[in-house]
Amino acid sequence: MIWLYRKILDRCLVKLVRRGTFLVLWPDGSQSEYGTPPGFKGGIHIKDDATVKRLALNPGLALGEAYMDETLTPVNGTIHDVLCVLMDNQNDINLPILTIAETGRKWLRPILQANNAIRSKSNVAHHYDLNGRLYSLFLDRDRQYSCAYFTSDDVTLEDAQLAKKRHIAAKLKLDRPGLEVLDIGCGWGGMALTLAKEFGAKVTGITLSEEQLAAARARAKEEGLEERVNFELMDYRAMHRQFDRIVSVGMFEHVGAPNYETFFRTVKSCLKPDGVALIHSIGRFDGPGATNPWITKYIFPGGYSPAMSEVLAAVEKTGLRTADIEVLRLHYAKTLAHWRRRFNANRDTIASIYDERFCRMFEFYLSGSELAFRLSDHMNFQIQLVRQQDALPLTRDYIFEAERRTAQFASAGE
Repeated sequence: MIWLYRKILDRCLVKLVRRGTFLVLWPDGSQSEYGTPPGFKGGIHIKDDATVKRLALNPGLALGEAYMDETLTPVNGTIHDVLCVLMDNQNDINLPILTIAETGRKWLRPILQANNAIRSKSNVAHHYDLNGRLYSLFLDRDRQYSCAYFTSDDVTLEDAQLAKKRHIAAKLKLDRPGLEVLDIGCGWGGMALTLAKEFGAKVTGITLSEEQLAAARARAKEEGLEERVNFELMDYRAMHRQFDRIVSVGMFEHVGAPNYETFFRTVKSCLKPDGVALIHSIGRFDGPGATNPWITKYIFPGGYSPAMSEVLAAVEKTGLRTADIEVLRLHYAKTLAHWRRRFNANRDTIASIYDERFCRMFEFYLSGSELAFRLSDHMNFQIQLVRQQDALPLTRDYIFEAERRTAQFASAGE
Protein backbone atom coordinates (compact mmCIF):
# COMPACT_ATOMS: atom_id res chain seq x y z
CA MET A 1 0.00 0.00 0.00
CA ILE A 2 2.96 2.35 0.35
CA TRP A 3 2.69 3.25 -3.33
CA LEU A 4 -0.78 4.66 -2.65
CA TYR A 5 0.38 6.88 0.24
CA ARG A 6 3.30 8.09 -1.84
CA LYS A 7 0.92 8.88 -4.69
CA ILE A 8 -1.37 10.85 -2.35
CA LEU A 9 1.55 12.86 -0.94
CA ASP A 10 2.99 13.43 -4.41
CA ARG A 11 -0.34 14.75 -5.75
CA CYS A 12 -0.72 17.05 -2.73
CA LEU A 13 2.73 18.54 -3.31
CA VAL A 14 2.10 18.96 -7.04
CA LYS A 15 -1.04 20.91 -6.24
CA LEU A 16 0.45 22.84 -3.32
CA VAL A 17 3.89 23.99 -4.46
CA ARG A 18 3.37 26.46 -7.30
CA ARG A 19 5.70 29.26 -6.16
CA GLY A 20 9.32 28.44 -5.31
CA THR A 21 10.93 25.01 -5.52
CA PHE A 22 10.71 21.97 -3.27
CA LEU A 23 12.77 18.77 -3.41
CA VAL A 24 11.72 15.43 -1.88
CA LEU A 25 14.13 12.51 -1.44
CA TRP A 26 12.02 9.39 -0.98
CA PRO A 27 12.92 6.37 1.19
CA ASP A 28 13.83 4.27 -1.89
CA GLY A 29 16.45 6.81 -3.00
CA SER A 30 14.41 8.40 -5.80
CA GLN A 31 13.62 12.09 -5.80
CA SER A 32 10.90 14.48 -6.98
CA GLU A 33 10.95 18.22 -7.59
CA TYR A 34 7.98 20.53 -7.29
CA GLY A 35 7.20 24.13 -8.17
CA THR A 36 8.93 26.73 -10.30
CA PRO A 37 11.21 29.65 -9.43
CA PRO A 38 11.33 32.37 -8.33
CA GLY A 39 10.48 31.92 -4.69
CA PHE A 40 11.70 30.11 -1.61
CA LYS A 41 13.77 26.91 -1.95
CA GLY A 42 13.58 23.95 0.36
CA GLY A 43 13.73 20.19 0.48
CA ILE A 44 13.22 17.17 2.70
CA HIS A 45 14.54 13.63 2.98
CA ILE A 46 11.81 11.20 4.07
CA LYS A 47 13.66 8.28 5.58
CA ASP A 48 11.04 5.54 5.90
CA ASP A 49 7.73 4.39 4.46
CA ALA A 50 5.91 4.87 7.76
CA THR A 51 6.64 8.60 7.57
CA VAL A 52 5.33 8.75 4.00
CA LYS A 53 2.07 7.24 5.26
CA ARG A 54 1.79 9.64 8.19
CA LEU A 55 2.46 12.66 5.97
CA ALA A 56 -0.14 11.53 3.47
CA LEU A 57 -2.85 10.97 6.08
CA ASN A 58 -2.21 13.79 8.58
CA PRO A 59 0.38 16.28 7.31
CA GLY A 60 -0.52 18.98 9.85
CA LEU A 61 0.65 16.76 12.69
CA ALA A 62 3.12 14.45 10.95
CA LEU A 63 5.51 17.05 9.50
CA GLY A 64 6.53 18.42 12.89
CA GLU A 65 6.62 14.99 14.53
CA ALA A 66 8.76 13.51 11.76
CA TYR A 67 11.21 16.42 12.07
CA MET A 68 11.38 15.93 15.84
CA ASP A 69 11.99 12.19 15.39
CA GLU A 70 14.48 12.71 12.53
CA THR A 71 12.54 10.43 10.20
CA LEU A 72 12.35 13.59 8.06
CA THR A 73 15.32 15.91 7.68
CA PRO A 74 15.83 19.11 5.67
CA VAL A 75 17.87 18.93 2.47
CA ASN A 76 20.22 21.76 1.44
CA GLY A 77 18.88 24.06 4.12
CA THR A 78 17.02 24.18 7.43
CA ILE A 79 13.52 23.42 8.62
CA HIS A 80 12.87 27.15 8.30
CA ASP A 81 13.55 26.91 4.55
CA VAL A 82 11.15 23.96 4.30
CA LEU A 83 8.38 25.84 6.07
CA CYS A 84 8.98 28.96 3.98
CA VAL A 85 8.12 27.07 0.79
CA LEU A 86 5.10 25.27 2.22
CA MET A 87 3.58 28.23 4.06
CA ASP A 88 4.18 30.65 1.22
CA ASN A 89 1.96 28.44 -0.94
CA GLN A 90 -0.71 27.26 1.46
CA ASN A 91 -2.82 30.42 1.29
CA ASP A 92 -3.26 29.99 -2.47
CA ILE A 93 -4.73 26.49 -2.47
CA ASN A 94 -7.15 24.42 -0.39
CA LEU A 95 -6.01 20.81 -0.20
CA PRO A 96 -8.97 18.52 0.54
CA ILE A 97 -7.10 16.57 3.22
CA LEU A 98 -6.21 19.80 5.08
CA THR A 99 -9.69 21.28 4.65
CA ILE A 100 -11.36 18.16 5.99
CA ALA A 101 -8.98 18.00 8.95
CA GLU A 102 -9.55 21.66 9.84
CA THR A 103 -13.30 21.26 9.58
CA GLY A 104 -13.10 18.36 12.00
CA ARG A 105 -11.04 20.40 14.46
CA LYS A 106 -13.57 23.24 14.24
CA TRP A 107 -16.35 20.85 15.21
CA LEU A 108 -14.24 19.65 18.15
CA ARG A 109 -13.48 23.13 19.47
CA PRO A 110 -15.98 22.90 22.36
CA ILE A 111 -14.02 19.87 23.60
CA LEU A 112 -10.47 20.90 22.67
CA GLN A 113 -10.90 24.41 24.08
CA ALA A 114 -13.16 23.73 27.06
CA ASN A 115 -10.40 25.12 29.33
CA ASN A 116 -12.09 25.02 32.71
CA ALA A 117 -10.00 26.05 35.71
CA ILE A 118 -8.38 22.61 36.16
CA ARG A 119 -7.61 22.09 32.48
CA SER A 120 -6.37 25.67 32.12
CA LYS A 121 -3.80 25.18 34.87
CA SER A 122 -2.62 21.93 33.28
CA ASN A 123 -2.37 23.58 29.85
CA VAL A 124 -0.36 26.48 31.25
CA ALA A 125 2.01 24.15 33.09
CA HIS A 126 2.69 22.26 29.83
CA HIS A 127 4.45 25.26 28.32
CA TYR A 128 5.11 27.92 30.95
CA ASP A 129 6.41 25.70 33.74
CA LEU A 130 9.38 24.56 31.68
CA ASN A 131 12.86 25.20 33.05
CA GLY A 132 13.02 28.95 33.64
CA ARG A 133 16.52 29.13 32.21
CA LEU A 134 15.16 28.15 28.78
CA TYR A 135 13.25 31.40 28.38
CA SER A 136 16.18 33.52 29.54
CA LEU A 137 18.16 32.12 26.61
CA PHE A 138 15.94 33.50 23.86
CA LEU A 139 13.64 36.18 25.30
CA ASP A 140 14.61 39.75 26.17
CA ARG A 141 15.94 40.59 29.63
CA ASP A 142 12.44 41.34 30.92
CA ARG A 143 11.15 37.96 29.67
CA GLN A 144 8.34 39.44 27.61
CA TYR A 145 6.83 36.39 25.93
CA SER A 146 4.48 38.26 23.59
CA CYS A 147 4.55 40.48 20.53
CA ALA A 148 6.93 43.44 20.77
CA TYR A 149 6.25 46.88 19.27
CA PHE A 150 8.79 47.95 16.65
CA THR A 151 8.80 51.68 16.03
CA SER A 152 11.46 51.17 13.34
CA ASP A 153 13.31 48.29 11.68
CA ASP A 154 16.55 48.83 13.59
CA VAL A 155 15.07 48.75 17.10
CA THR A 156 16.53 46.11 19.43
CA LEU A 157 14.29 43.44 20.92
CA GLU A 158 14.75 44.94 24.40
CA ASP A 159 13.69 48.40 23.21
CA ALA A 160 10.77 47.00 21.21
CA GLN A 161 9.44 45.12 24.23
CA LEU A 162 9.76 48.23 26.38
CA ALA A 163 7.94 50.20 23.70
CA LYS A 164 5.15 47.58 23.76
CA LYS A 165 4.68 48.01 27.51
CA ARG A 166 4.65 51.79 27.25
CA HIS A 167 2.26 51.70 24.28
CA ILE A 168 -0.16 49.61 26.33
CA ALA A 169 0.29 51.81 29.39
CA ALA A 170 -0.61 54.85 27.27
CA LYS A 171 -3.83 53.18 26.18
CA LEU A 172 -4.65 52.41 29.82
CA LYS A 173 -4.45 56.16 30.52
CA LEU A 174 -2.55 55.91 33.77
CA ASP A 175 -2.88 59.64 34.32
CA ARG A 176 -2.44 59.64 38.10
CA PRO A 177 -0.44 57.55 40.58
CA GLY A 178 -2.11 54.98 42.76
CA LEU A 179 -4.48 53.53 40.18
CA GLU A 180 -5.22 49.88 40.88
CA VAL A 181 -4.46 47.60 37.94
CA LEU A 182 -5.31 43.93 37.38
CA ASP A 183 -2.84 42.09 35.11
CA ILE A 184 -4.54 38.90 33.85
CA GLY A 185 -1.87 36.41 32.82
CA CYS A 186 1.06 38.36 34.25
CA GLY A 187 3.82 36.05 33.04
CA TRP A 188 7.15 36.71 34.75
CA GLY A 189 5.89 40.06 36.00
CA GLY A 190 7.48 42.47 33.55
CA MET A 191 4.33 44.41 32.67
CA ALA A 192 3.20 44.72 36.27
CA LEU A 193 6.62 45.90 37.46
CA THR A 194 6.85 48.47 34.65
CA LEU A 195 3.40 49.88 35.44
CA ALA A 196 4.40 50.22 39.09
CA LYS A 197 7.85 51.72 38.48
CA GLU A 198 7.11 54.09 35.64
CA PHE A 199 3.48 55.02 36.28
CA GLY A 200 2.99 54.65 40.02
CA ALA A 201 0.29 52.01 39.65
CA LYS A 202 -0.64 49.46 42.30
CA VAL A 203 -0.78 46.16 40.43
CA THR A 204 -2.23 42.72 41.12
CA GLY A 205 -0.88 40.14 38.69
CA ILE A 206 -2.50 36.72 38.36
CA THR A 207 -1.13 33.61 36.67
CA LEU A 208 -1.68 29.84 36.60
CA SER A 209 2.03 29.09 36.19
CA GLU A 210 3.81 28.24 39.44
CA GLU A 211 7.19 28.75 37.76
CA GLN A 212 6.23 32.24 36.58
CA LEU A 213 4.65 33.12 39.94
CA ALA A 214 7.84 32.32 41.84
CA ALA A 215 9.97 34.31 39.41
CA ALA A 216 7.60 37.31 39.43
CA ARG A 217 7.50 37.45 43.23
CA ALA A 218 11.29 37.22 43.40
CA ARG A 219 11.61 40.11 40.94
CA ALA A 220 9.19 42.29 42.92
CA LYS A 221 11.23 41.65 46.08
CA GLU A 222 14.55 42.34 44.35
CA GLU A 223 13.25 45.64 42.95
CA GLY A 224 11.69 46.75 46.24
CA LEU A 225 8.18 46.81 44.79
CA GLU A 226 6.47 44.29 47.07
CA GLU A 227 4.14 46.97 48.48
CA ARG A 228 3.06 48.09 45.00
CA VAL A 229 2.94 44.80 43.13
CA ASN A 230 1.29 41.59 44.28
CA PHE A 231 1.31 38.33 42.33
CA GLU A 232 -1.21 35.54 42.91
CA LEU A 233 -1.77 32.00 41.58
CA MET A 234 -5.34 32.44 40.38
CA ASP A 235 -7.69 31.68 37.51
CA TYR A 236 -9.24 34.83 36.06
CA ARG A 237 -12.72 33.48 36.85
CA ALA A 238 -11.91 33.51 40.57
CA MET A 239 -11.21 37.25 40.71
CA HIS A 240 -14.08 39.27 42.21
CA ARG A 241 -12.47 42.61 43.15
CA GLN A 242 -12.84 45.79 41.12
CA PHE A 243 -9.93 47.72 39.58
CA ASP A 244 -9.36 51.07 37.87
CA ARG A 245 -7.58 49.38 34.99
CA ILE A 246 -7.29 45.85 33.59
CA VAL A 247 -4.59 44.62 31.23
CA SER A 248 -4.08 41.22 29.65
CA VAL A 249 -1.15 40.56 27.33
CA GLY A 250 -0.72 37.26 25.51
CA MET A 251 -3.17 35.39 27.71
CA PHE A 252 -6.41 35.56 25.71
CA GLU A 253 -5.07 32.93 23.29
CA HIS A 254 -5.42 30.43 26.17
CA VAL A 255 -9.02 31.28 27.08
CA GLY A 256 -10.66 29.09 24.43
CA ALA A 257 -13.55 30.11 22.19
CA PRO A 258 -16.26 28.54 24.40
CA ASN A 259 -15.16 30.82 27.27
CA TYR A 260 -14.93 34.20 25.52
CA GLU A 261 -18.19 35.55 26.91
CA THR A 262 -17.23 34.40 30.42
CA PHE A 263 -13.85 36.12 30.07
CA PHE A 264 -15.34 39.46 29.05
CA ARG A 265 -18.07 39.28 31.67
CA THR A 266 -15.30 38.80 34.23
CA VAL A 267 -13.48 41.84 32.82
CA LYS A 268 -16.65 43.90 33.10
CA SER A 269 -17.40 42.81 36.67
CA CYS A 270 -13.81 43.53 37.75
CA LEU A 271 -13.67 46.95 36.04
CA LYS A 272 -14.82 50.05 37.89
CA PRO A 273 -17.54 52.08 36.10
CA ASP A 274 -15.00 54.65 34.82
CA GLY A 275 -12.27 52.09 34.23
CA VAL A 276 -10.30 51.10 31.13
CA ALA A 277 -9.22 47.62 29.98
CA LEU A 278 -6.72 46.64 27.29
CA ILE A 279 -6.58 43.14 25.80
CA HIS A 280 -3.52 42.26 23.67
CA SER A 281 -3.79 38.97 21.78
CA ILE A 282 -2.80 37.01 18.71
CA GLY A 283 -5.56 36.94 16.11
CA ARG A 284 -6.24 35.80 12.58
CA PHE A 285 -7.33 37.75 9.50
CA ASP A 286 -9.18 34.98 7.67
CA GLY A 287 -12.09 34.37 10.02
CA PRO A 288 -12.73 31.59 12.54
CA GLY A 289 -10.44 28.60 12.18
CA ALA A 290 -8.78 25.82 14.15
CA THR A 291 -5.41 25.42 15.84
CA ASN A 292 -2.78 23.36 14.04
CA PRO A 293 -2.82 19.86 15.59
CA TRP A 294 0.95 19.81 16.14
CA ILE A 295 0.76 23.11 18.07
CA THR A 296 -2.12 21.73 20.15
CA LYS A 297 -0.25 18.52 21.01
CA TYR A 298 3.24 19.83 21.66
CA ILE A 299 3.16 23.56 22.39
CA PHE A 300 -0.15 25.09 23.48
CA PRO A 301 -2.82 22.52 24.41
CA GLY A 302 -6.19 24.26 24.52
CA GLY A 303 -4.79 27.31 22.71
CA TYR A 304 -6.49 29.18 19.88
CA SER A 305 -5.83 32.44 18.03
CA PRO A 306 -9.26 34.02 17.42
CA ALA A 307 -10.69 35.94 14.54
CA MET A 308 -11.73 39.47 15.42
CA SER A 309 -15.34 38.58 14.61
CA GLU A 310 -15.34 35.96 17.37
CA VAL A 311 -13.90 38.37 19.92
CA LEU A 312 -16.22 41.28 19.18
CA ALA A 313 -19.27 39.01 19.14
CA ALA A 314 -18.43 38.01 22.73
CA VAL A 315 -17.71 41.60 23.82
CA GLU A 316 -21.05 42.79 22.45
CA LYS A 317 -22.95 40.35 24.66
CA THR A 318 -21.42 41.72 27.87
CA GLY A 319 -22.28 45.41 27.69
CA LEU A 320 -18.62 46.46 27.45
CA ARG A 321 -17.88 49.20 24.90
CA THR A 322 -15.05 48.86 22.40
CA ALA A 323 -13.18 52.16 22.58
CA ASP A 324 -10.26 51.41 20.26
CA ILE A 325 -8.82 48.59 18.13
CA GLU A 326 -5.29 48.42 16.74
CA VAL A 327 -3.94 45.65 14.52
CA LEU A 328 -0.20 44.91 14.67
CA ARG A 329 0.59 43.09 11.43
CA LEU A 330 4.27 42.19 11.13
CA HIS A 331 5.40 43.06 14.65
CA TYR A 332 5.16 39.49 15.89
CA ALA A 333 7.00 38.14 12.85
CA LYS A 334 9.89 40.46 13.75
CA THR A 335 9.68 39.45 17.42
CA LEU A 336 9.80 35.76 16.58
CA ALA A 337 12.72 36.28 14.21
CA HIS A 338 14.67 37.72 17.15
CA TRP A 339 13.68 34.77 19.37
CA ARG A 340 14.61 32.26 16.69
CA ARG A 341 18.06 33.79 16.21
CA ARG A 342 18.70 33.86 19.96
CA PHE A 343 17.48 30.28 20.33
CA ASN A 344 19.83 29.12 17.58
CA ALA A 345 22.74 31.00 19.15
CA ASN A 346 22.12 29.20 22.47
CA ARG A 347 21.09 25.85 21.02
CA ASP A 348 23.90 23.84 22.58
CA THR A 349 23.09 25.17 26.04
CA ILE A 350 19.38 24.45 25.58
CA ALA A 351 20.18 20.92 24.39
CA SER A 352 22.14 20.37 27.60
CA ILE A 353 19.07 21.40 29.62
CA TYR A 354 16.69 19.20 27.62
CA ASP A 355 17.83 17.24 24.54
CA GLU A 356 18.13 17.44 20.76
CA ARG A 357 14.54 16.34 20.17
CA PHE A 358 13.30 19.21 22.35
CA CYS A 359 15.47 21.62 20.37
CA ARG A 360 14.01 20.39 17.09
CA MET A 361 10.52 20.78 18.54
CA PHE A 362 11.22 24.37 19.55
CA GLU A 363 12.89 25.19 16.24
CA PHE A 364 9.81 23.95 14.40
CA TYR A 365 7.55 25.97 16.72
CA LEU A 366 9.49 29.23 16.41
CA SER A 367 9.88 28.99 12.62
CA GLY A 368 6.28 28.00 12.01
CA SER A 369 5.02 30.76 14.28
CA GLU A 370 7.17 33.43 12.66
CA LEU A 371 5.94 32.44 9.20
CA ALA A 372 2.32 32.34 10.33
CA PHE A 373 2.66 36.09 10.89
CA ARG A 374 4.92 36.82 7.94
CA LEU A 375 3.34 34.65 5.23
CA SER A 376 -0.03 33.48 6.50
CA ASP A 377 -3.12 34.90 8.24
CA HIS A 378 -1.91 35.67 11.77
CA MET A 379 -1.58 39.10 13.38
CA ASN A 380 -1.87 40.76 16.78
CA PHE A 381 -4.63 43.03 17.99
CA GLN A 382 -5.15 45.34 20.94
CA ILE A 383 -8.73 46.03 22.00
CA GLN A 384 -9.44 48.83 24.44
CA LEU A 385 -12.64 48.37 26.44
CA VAL A 386 -14.67 50.64 28.73
CA ARG A 387 -17.97 50.53 30.59
CA GLN A 388 -18.76 54.21 30.12
CA GLN A 389 -18.50 56.12 26.84
CA ASP A 390 -16.85 59.13 28.50
CA ALA A 391 -14.12 57.14 30.24
CA LEU A 392 -11.56 58.29 27.65
CA PRO A 393 -10.83 61.47 25.63
CA LEU A 394 -12.57 62.00 22.31
CA THR A 395 -9.46 61.46 20.18
CA ARG A 396 -6.45 59.14 20.30
CA ASP A 397 -4.00 62.02 20.77
CA TYR A 398 -3.63 61.23 24.47
CA ILE A 399 -2.01 57.88 23.58
CA PHE A 400 0.82 59.42 21.58
CA GLU A 401 1.25 62.28 24.05
CA ALA A 402 1.60 59.81 26.92
CA GLU A 403 4.20 57.79 25.00
CA ARG A 404 6.21 60.94 24.25
CA ARG A 405 6.13 62.04 27.88
CA THR A 406 7.23 58.64 29.09
CA ALA A 407 10.10 58.50 26.60
CA GLN A 408 11.25 62.03 27.52
CA PHE A 409 11.07 61.27 31.24
CA ALA A 410 13.04 58.04 30.75
CA SER A 411 15.70 59.83 28.70
CA ALA A 412 16.07 62.54 31.32
CA GLY A 413 16.57 59.91 34.00
CA GLU A 414 19.32 58.04 32.18
